[in-house]
Amino acid sequence: MPRQLFVTTALPYANGNFHIGHIMEYIQADIWVRFQRMQGNAVNFVGADDTHGAPIMIAAEKAGVTPEQFVANIAAGRKQYLDGFHISFDNWHSTHSPENTELARQIYRDLRDRADGSLIEVRTIEQFFDPEKNMFLPDRYIKGECPKCHAKDQYGDNCEVCGSVYAPTDLINPYSALSGAKPELKNSEHYFFKLSDPRCVEFLENWTQDGKLQPEVANKIKEWFSVRTNPDGTQSEGLGDWDISRDAPYFGIEIPDAPGKYFYVWLDAPVGYLASLKNWFDKGGPKAKHGDTRSFDEYMAASDTEQYHFIGKDIVTFHTLFWPAMLKFSGRKTPNNVFVHGFLTVNNGEKMSKSRGTGLDPLKYLSLGMNAEWLRYYLAAKLSARNEDIDFNADDFMARVNSDLIGKYVNIASRAAGFITKRFDGKLTSDFGSQGFALVNELREAADNIGRLYEDRDYSKATREIMLLADKVNAYVDQNKPWDLAKDAANNQALHQVCSVLINCFTVLTRYLAPVLPNLANAVETFTGANLREWHLVQHDVAAIQPYQHLMQRVTPEQLDALFEPKEPLAPAEPAQAAPKKVAKSAPAAVPADPNAPGGEALAPTISIDDFAKIDLRIAKIVNCEAVEGSTKLLRLTLDVGEKNAEGQPTTRNVFSGIASMYQPEELVGQLTVLVANLAPRKMKFGMSEGMVMAASHADEGANPGIYILNPWPGAQPGMRIH
Repeated sequence: MPRQLFVTTALPYANGNFHIGHIMEYIQADIWVRFQRMQGNAVNFVGADDTHGAPIMIAAEKAGVTPEQFVANIAAGRKQYLDGFHISFDNWHSTHSPENTELARQIYRDLRDRADGSLIEVRTIEQFFDPEKNMFLPDRYIKGECPKCHAKDQYGDNCEVCGSVYAPTDLINPYSALSGAKPELKNSEHYFFKLSDPRCVEFLENWTQDGKLQPEVANKIKEWFSVRTNPDGTQSEGLGDWDISRDAPYFGIEIPDAPGKYFYVWLDAPVGYLASLKNWFDKGGPKAKHGDTRSFDEYMAASDTEQYHFIGKDIVTFHTLFWPAMLKFSGRKTPNNVFVHGFLTVNNGEKMSKSRGTGLDPLKYLSLGMNAEWLRYYLAAKLSARNEDIDFNADDFMARVNSDLIGKYVNIASRAAGFITKRFDGKLTSDFGSQGFALVNELREAADNIGRLYEDRDYSKATREIMLLADKVNAYVDQNKPWDLAKDAANNQALHQVCSVLINCFTVLTRYLAPVLPNLANAVETFTGANLREWHLVQHDVAAIQPYQHLMQRVTPEQLDALFEPKEPLAPAEPAQAAPKKVAKSAPAAVPADPNAPGGEALAPTISIDDFAKIDLRIAKIVNCEAVEGSTKLLRLTLDVGEKNAEGQPTTRNVFSGIASMYQPEELVGQLTVLVANLAPRKMKFGMSEGMVMAASHADEGANPGIYILNPWPGAQPGMRIH
């Protein structure tokens, strides 16, 4: 019987476009879903936007629109990403929906009204209040000095320097991240989910340690249940109760029987999985796709329904503690598994930053004409079943695509197809010869092993096994040399055999790669007439082919250069956007464009003098400037910043700047400018850049072109600090 699978990815927060971390997760899940569908299993694969919370409310206010319009604008841009990377969601919905409101409130009531004792408790707590914004502050909008290690500018819930977890009231010299005002402590009634209740603790200890989760994830979770001593000598108690309410004003779902109180976004966000599935059932999707006539409630209550979530490692707590406990004690089925992946870094572990050109913009990737399936294959070749970070390295990307996909795999078809079409009218022979039969059968017999690797989400091993099979096919090519056979018509029978074996091997390899390369598999179906949509299809030899069309081009260095060339290399660092969660490492969302604001964009959130003091701005003299060969945007600046080496000799810095459209190199020699002197050096294609010069531009480059380097008044000297 086919399995009944309900599959989700983490819901992206609707305060910005998809970043490459989202796309990586969606590709990982999509490969698994496509494999399950090839197995004949009935999969309902759904997603949604996570739309509630204070960050959305504040971002909408800055943009001058309602929160509803703000999230609708974000949602309108999702399709181009999903279609562009061949992500096969059955349904995409929103947590700001009637279904989510209904389900979240019902789950809450079920937790509150349990016959064996409520798991909801109301308590009065002290909470910081911003007197200028006239609102209670979420933890992430309170900053101050860490009470443990005394690091400055830490958030109100945990320290990013020492890792300590604390209450916002523990912060030293707290301030509002929204207004900069000193917050006031006020009393407020809050609603708590009693996660520390012995019933919850016992269930979660069993659920998280019964072998369903990845070992490294289960081991980490195990630490959360026991009293432990922290590095500073303090003790952390096991599971604590979970504050699930927020005070008005708040964009979210109002709590039943509690006017002015709203569900904390992390309560209703995972309920969005169920809401999107319910919306899919109410629209008749499963009936049309699988012939499934059950209602949503019947489907979720069925013993054979399996529920799986793909998430990033930064939201494990919510998905392995809060979410299963909510489901269990509201009388619902708990997930069969939560699959956790690591972060995606770029070019040898460098943290992504759009403004510095170290990010990988998914839409830019597509707009450059780069094949989405290059990225799908590359990520598959790096993803394992473990919770591990992976790195996108441009050189490795080009080598894997050009060597594996083109050199080993696609070339099998291109080497044979021309001979089949020209010599044998597109017809293949079923007489493969003993060597050919053995090779084709060896490839076909690998289906179960490769299938197990896909099932286990060990895509790196699956692609490695497929490429090892391709190596064997290429060894057969080198041994039989069809190009030599074609020189003499007397070898036609042997040539026909060899080329027929190659086309059949290529078709088998394509079936194995189809979950990763769905678009190419469709093209190969047209080319060969083979059914590549079923994993365990009774294998029939390919009888004939259509004239060969190029299936995939090679990656070029120029494409990768363009992909990583900074769009706005001189833009200031993007302000941190507080949000309840993220999927993977990525640059924060940019300040929203606003044609009525100065410079065409809204002012960044207020910072403190301590924030500003972290940036070391110095006067620099441009002692040399030259064009950069191979780039139309960059100039190479040699800067005197008043620095000396250990021997006391003056030294200079090398900085690349995207100002070539505005200045000739000779114009800048001898001029003073401003340098961000404590910015980490960054390795670029053209060399190491040791800082960033300051320049100004308008947000609307089309209507207001130009980028203008800052030029201090005469009298300033290299090395002087700007205060």
